[in-house]
Amino acid sequence: MDATVCVGIDVSRDRLDVHVRPGGEAFHVGRDGDGLAALVERLCALSCGVVPVEATGGFETVVAAALAGAELPVVVVNPSQIRHFAQALGKRAKTDPIDAAVIALFAEATKPAVRPLPDEATRLLADLVTRRRQIVAMIGAERQREKRAPARVRKSILRLIKALEKELASLDRDIDDSVRGSPAWRAKEDLLSSVPGVGPTIARSLIAELPELGSLDRRQVAALVGLAPFTRQSGQWRGRSFIGGGRAGVRSLLFMGAMVGIRHNPILKAFRDRLVAAGKPRMVALIATARKLLTILNAILRTRQPWREETA
Repeated sequence: MDATVCVGIDVSRDRLDVHVRPGGEAFHVGRDGDGLAALVERLCALSCGVVPVEATGGFETVVAAALAGAELPVVVVNPSQIRHFAQALGKRAKTDPIDAAVIALFAEATKPAVRPLPDEATRLLADLVTRRRQIVAMIGAERQREKRAPARVRKSILRLIKALEKELASLDRDIDDSVRGSPAWRAKEDLLSSVPGVGPTIARSLIAELPELGSLDRRQVAALVGLAPFTRQSGQWRGRSFIGGGRAGVRSLLFMGAMVGIRHNPILKAFRDRLVAAGKPRMVALIATARKLLTILNAILRTRQPWREETA
């Protein structure tokens, strides 16, 4: 077969449904060591152009790692894209074999870019960062409950907050040990933290959740994060541009960095003030400032040069 072969894989807890295009071959294997070995053996016999795997709550991680380890062109695709693609095709039925066929057809039609998967250490750091974000959200929720809770309930809430804060401190130590224990990550953190408005939390989250930073151009990285505005127009009608998609957690961090940068970073402050003075709504100016911050960080990692106000 030639290199246009596309293999769609639908991942569930116990098995993998596989569909090969254009031949139409379909089969399934177990989501275990023997099943993955059999899958790799069969796919290595094909000249695959791309092997998309739908993100399925973490079940896809071991599958993608096994395929990448065999040097197969695996790419993890967004399930919402697959769902919308199936709706556009008018496919109302949904089974695992049908989903695998849709994933293969999606890859054949869109040709998603194959990017290197994060290594095991990066995935572990990303898990720690994600868990930290969950703990922070739980602490915030409990503090909101504390404000309107009666006295006896408030005692329970305060005990839980204390336990969550202890867990948060433990996670921060684990993240710090992981980042400072790696010379490459330590150098990245120092470069990113050199930008006023970017502290250790944002820097470490970017290392974990945006490993592509520094390897893409400014338009590609903005689209990856979901900070690239998309236009809405039809005929004479011109709608407002919106942002969306991408990596929402990273986007939220960049908004935080932009809000701090507006107060402490002269370049970002001047950029945002110029937009507001030109009549842009404040939220639009904040989004543009977050995109500007992302562009600066991307350039810093690409050039390996720390922040310098005169060249920002």
